[in-house]
Amino acid sequence: MPQFAYRARDAQGGLVEGVLDCADRAIAIRQIESQHYVPIRIDMVDGAKPPSQKQGAPPPQKKLRPLRSPEPATPTQNLKIPHGQLLIFTEQLAHLLQAGMTLDEALSVLEKRLKQPRVQQMTHSLHQALIDGRSFSQALSELPRIFPPLYVNLVAAGEASGALPQILLRLVKHLTQAKALRDRVQQALIYPAFLALAGAVLVTIFITFMVPQLTGFMAQTGGALPLPTRILLQIHHAITGYWWVGGLMVIGAIIGFRALVRTQEGRIGWDRFRLLIPGYGRVIRHRYYSQFARTLGTLMENGVPLLRSLDLVTEIAGNRFLETKLGEVRKAVIDGATLSAALQEQKLFPDLFTDMMAVGEQTGHFAETMQAIADVYERELDRSVDVISQLIPPIIIVIIAGLVGLVVFSILSAVFEMTHSLQIRPH
Repeated sequence: MPQFAYRARDAQGGLVEGVLDCADRAIAIRQIESQHYVPIRIDMVDGAKPPSQKQGAPPPQKKLRPLRSPEPATPTQNLKIPHGQLLIFTEQLAHLLQAGMTLDEALSVLEKRLKQPRVQQMTHSLHQALIDGRSFSQALSELPRIFPPLYVNLVAAGEASGALPQILLRLVKHLTQAKALRDRVQQALIYPAFLALAGAVLVTIFITFMVPQLTGFMAQTGGALPLPTRILLQIHHAITGYWWVGGLMVIGAIIGFRALVRTQEGRIGWDRFRLLIPGYGRVIRHRYYSQFARTLGTLMENGVPLLRSLDLVTEIAGNRFLETKLGEVRKAVIDGATLSAALQEQKLFPDLFTDMMAVGEQTGHFAETMQAIADVYERELDRSVDVISQLIPPIIIVIIAGLVGLVVFSILSAVFEMTHSLQIRPH
């Protein structure tokens, strides 16, 4: 019977080597995975079985080295690829592993198949790290601009459980949902932003070009300008003569704001204020509720411990106020409180969220419940985005129409005043 020499990773991240007697290579891979190992390399060997291996005995295992910390910084640490390319890489790697390839072979195939230069460089770096003896999750952690901590920790959980292909497919689903959520929010804000920009340009053109022509014409006719026109004229003089003051004020405001948010208290206060802005704050909150629930459910579903999962969802919060609150939640969980009770104490999530989470904790279906909560708040987010995207354009249009109307009224007032003076002027 053919013999296959293999290298794999065990649940602790150590390297394992051995020899299997199997009818074919696919059976060898299944036997390795049944021991909760992640196969790295499998080669057919010639010759008889090693003397130490008896018929029916489990394959010999040799721990080569313990799990090591990541290697020193390399040039590839600054490598970055588009989000879409990361999804393609993850999905194709999962399919190749499911088809029976080892991790070593799958990365070698992807290095040749994926034509984008940066993706090839990334894949080559990961492949070389495996050859050097590092685990796949360690190799991923050496590319922090491509693979976030959530990705690395889920892969580490997959290595420990021997279910790496399934973990990668769940990662693809999670990343796709996160990207779709982010795209929906951004697309809803494109049209209002365009309207605001167009209105600002229109008003600027009126004040900058129309007012000087009107002033010159009135100077020739000797007519007196009405009050609205004089106010508009002063605005024009302020814009054209003291624009640099406005520029300095904007620069000073930007510098002051950046200095404020660099401090711990200033950043926490600003992030808290963002959550309270009418409309915008609601979208931000619902987006975080769904992101928190989806990420926590995915992590728990794949065997990541609760405290480590809390650390990861804290890291991806993107809001210092929320990070501070979640730190308090983590301390309460360490002291023995349930997660739902700790969140309820901090008033961080709505009652519906924590009540559903408490049901999941009591029934033992926590991961499934968190995914259901994520679905609920994604629907709430969609409704909030739809309402805001429908309200903002007419509000902006009304504001722009009001500003343009004031400018036009000021101009027409001067025209009517000039016409009236010409009518009463003696011939």
